[in-house]
Amino acid sequence: MESSVNRRLNAVSRHFLQPSEPNSLLHQVFLRGGQLQKQEEEAEPVIVGGMVLDIHATPSVPANPRTTTPGKVHYVLGGVARNVAECMSKLGAKPYMISAVGLDMPGNLLLEHWKSTGLSTEGIRRQQDINTAVVCNILDANGELAAAVASVEAIEKFLTPEWIHPFKCNISSAPVLMVDANLNPPALEVSCRMAAESNVPVWFEPVSVTKSRRIASVVKYITVASPNEDELVAMANALSGENTFHPISREKYSMETLFQKLKPAIWVLLEKGVKIVVVTLGPDGVFLCSKERLKSMRIGLERTKTYGFSRTLYDIVTSSCPSSSYSGATQPEGGSQIFAMHFPALPASVVRLTGAGDCLVGGTLASICAGLDFMQSVAVGIAAAKAAVEAETNVPSEFSLTTLADDAKTVYVAAKVLFHQSML
Repeated sequence: MESSVNRRLNAVSRHFLQPSEPNSLLHQVFLRGGQLQKQEEEAEPVIVGGMVLDIHATPSVPANPRTTTPGKVHYVLGGVARNVAECMSKLGAKPYMISAVGLDMPGNLLLEHWKSTGLSTEGIRRQQDINTAVVCNILDANGELAAAVASVEAIEKFLTPEWIHPFKCNISSAPVLMVDANLNPPALEVSCRMAAESNVPVWFEPVSVTKSRRIASVVKYITVASPNEDELVAMANALSGENTFHPISREKYSMETLFQKLKPAIWVLLEKGVKIVVVTLGPDGVFLCSKERLKSMRIGLERTKTYGFSRTLYDIVTSSCPSSSYSGATQPEGGSQIFAMHFPALPASVVRLTGAGDCLVGGTLASICAGLDFMQSVAVGIAAAKAAVEAETNVPSEFSLTTLADDAKTVYVAAKVLFHQSML
């Protein structure tokens, strides 16, 4: 039987480029299956970042200041990295989590649930003096975040380079590393550098406007970044060293107009070396952007077999979303072009929105690890995000493969290629 190392490592080696372009940066980043096929250990995607207990407070009537408001309060397992990893696990991947929690009630809740998934807890630091990260989210009646207070100092204090470095073997053999910006800059640096030394693709999840600026110190290592519009603006300002970019007022723009407004900020990230920018647009979907000449955006150089849920995910999505659909979507030659695609969101019966972005990333990463190309994977990610907003928890208790594939097909078929002129 073929090992998981072959299944997962080859799933990240043929992404974006044709084999005739061996000197391309993307080729160098993703073409690594041949080296790692020889390893006998099972390779797992590595997720480094926060495990957080979310407290969701939802008023049942419009809230008034300076008084209590009737409503419901729920404890929900959260943290960007934890949510992404849980979503991946429910879609057939087996992520290796590196994080930190305390021996307190929130830490016990988080760790017991993690153990119940059957995933490794070796990378999760636990000790008495850690106060587990907790975020209190105040939601409005529509499930939108109205305000929040985050007590997440433990992630920065205890998820240190000294804790992360012993997991170098896990990171260097991983098909992909995802880091969230809850990490302090030294921890981000060591995580991303260890991945880069082994040509492991790095996905940067910005977490918040404030923390998104931490990309500045590690941008040379980043393969994919997934900001929302406000995080994109903050990241572009941090990378350019100027306060040039400003949040976009959300009028009812066409997608072409919205892209034109965001394009200068996207260009800054691409010019600084980020290979792929996934801009999340909430109810308007996703922009997928790159400078490279793209074909079907296949990650694996040679797709290997997957088993169980991952295999079924691969088969059902490829049958409904053939990668050849966009095989002709290449941009004109020249390094100063942006290739951009818009993927629409799906209508949903919204319960809460707090896990949508994390499940979009988790669904995309799980699909990449299953061997799907990047555009297929984004479609699955959007389908996973729809399932998340219809659930009480940040990550649905389970995913229906049939529903996921049907929703992914709807997104994939409606995706639109955008071509724009040189930025120079």
